[in-house]
Amino acid sequence: MDKVEKIIENLRPALQSDGGDIKLMKYDKESGVIEVALQGACAHCPIADFTLKNLVEQEIKSQMPEIKEVRAV
Repeated sequence: MDKVEKIIENLRPALQSDGGDIKLMKYDKESGVIEVALQGACAHCPIADFTLKNLVEQEIKSQMPEIKEVRAV
């Protein structure tokens, strides 16, 4: 969980620069699924799915290959 939090902390400034934020909700080691909540402007942004998959998920997977998916809740 600490490693995931660190990665998210490094991503946070990019999201905050657009008026958004991200919060780690759950990490299931067995399934390799991370659940996050997009907040602020990111919560209702039309490209939130793109940000989730192409920024957040890719960065986490690059540092933690055991992760299968990052989902917004």
